[in-house]
Amino acid sequence: MLDCRSPAGVTGGAALAAVETALCSPPSGPPLAAHVVPGDRVAVAVAGAVPQVAAVIAAVRLQIVRAGVAEDDICILRAPPLEEGAPVAEPVPGEHAFDPGDEAGAAYIAADADGQPLHIARALVDADVVVTVGGWSWDAALGGESLDDGLWPLFARLSARQAAVRLLARSGRKARDRLRAMADEVGWQLGAIASLRVVPGGGGSLRGAVFGIPQAAGRQARRLAAGWRPHVAGTARLAIASLANPTGGMAVLVRAVAAAARTTHPEGTICIAGRMSEPPGIVLTRWRQGTALGPLVREALASGDQTLIRDAMQTRFLARALGDRRLVILSDLEGAVIEELEFGHATAPEVVERLAHRADSLVVIHEAERMFPRLGGPGGS
Repeated sequence: MLDCRSPAGVTGGAALAAVETALCSPPSGPPLAAHVVPGDRVAVAVAGAVPQVAAVIAAVRLQIVRAGVAEDDICILRAPPLEEGAPVAEPVPGEHAFDPGDEAGAAYIAADADGQPLHIARALVDADVVVTVGGWSWDAALGGESLDDGLWPLFARLSARQAAVRLLARSGRKARDRLRAMADEVGWQLGAIASLRVVPGGGGSLRGAVFGIPQAAGRQARRLAAGWRPHVAGTARLAIASLANPTGGMAVLVRAVAAAARTTHPEGTICIAGRMSEPPGIVLTRWRQGTALGPLVREALASGDQTLIRDAMQTRFLARALGDRRLVILSDLEGAVIEELEFGHATAPEVVERLAHRADSLVVIHEAERMFPRLGGPGGS
C-alpha cells in the first residue's frame, strides 16, 4: 500500500511569522513595505483558499501600516471562487466581498485581443497600489495549476466569469492557458506587481509563502507545493481518496477523481470518501445513462443556461479523468441517487475498508482535491 499524505505546515503565530519573513525578504523584487508610501490607497485582493488566512492578512496589514499607510486606506477585497463548491478561505474581520453581479462595482480597465471591454473590481482600479494574495494550489482536473488564485476572472463582472466557464466547458484543459494569459494581462494593466502566493499544508495549515513579482512568486510557490505531488511508482488497482473539504460539491469531487486517476490502473477503482450532499446535474445524469457527452455539452452551451453549462464543464472534466475506471462514492447522498449514475455506493466506512482489504494493490490519497501525483517516480510528469 502507498499512503500519499499531505505535507506538514504551520499554524497561528508560526504562520504569521512565515508570511512576515516572505513579505520582508522576497527572492525577487522589493519587500512589500517598499511598494507603498503614506497616503496611498491600497487594495489587497484575496483569491482562492488561502490557508491560515487570518494570520496571512494580519501580516500583510502590519507591513503596509508600518510603511505609513493609514488603516482606513487599506481595503481587503475577497472574490468568490469561479466554481460553486470550490475551496475558499474563512472570512477575515473587515474584509469586503466582491459581488460579480453588481456591474457598478466593476470598472473598465482595457480591451481584450478581440476588442471586447474588460471590467474588473472598481476597488482595484481606484487603488494606488494593488497587492494580490492567492492560495496557490494544484488542480488535477486542469492538468496542473488551479485558476482559483488570480485576478481574472475572479474579480471580473459576472458576464466574464460566465464566459470563462463556457470556455472551459467548450475547450476543456485547452482553456487554462488562455485564462492564465488574461489574468496576466489584467494584472499588467492594473500595475499589480506585489504578489503573495500562499501554499497550504495538510489540515488547513500553511506550508509556505512567497512574495514578489507575480511570475517569480508563482514559480517559487510551485516549488513549495511539491509536497502535494507525491511520486507513485506504478498504478494501483484501487485508490481511496479522502477530501480536505469533505462536504464540498462537484468541483471538489472532480478534482479528487482526477488526482486519484493519476495513480489508478485504467480499469481500476477509485473510491471517494466524503460527505457530499450536492445532487448530480442533468448533464452528468444523462451522460451516465448513456447519452454521448459531446452533444450534451453542445446542447448545454446552446441553451445559455449557466447551471447547465457549469454542469457540462464539470461532467467533461469528470469524464476525462474517470475513463473506464469504476467510481465508488461514500457521501451523504442517497444510495439510489448514486446508483442511478451507475457509480458504486459505499454505505459506511466499513465498506471502504472491505474494498481496501480485497485490493491487489492500493494507494490512499489524503486531501485528494489538492493533490497532483506524479507517476513513475521522481522523473514522472
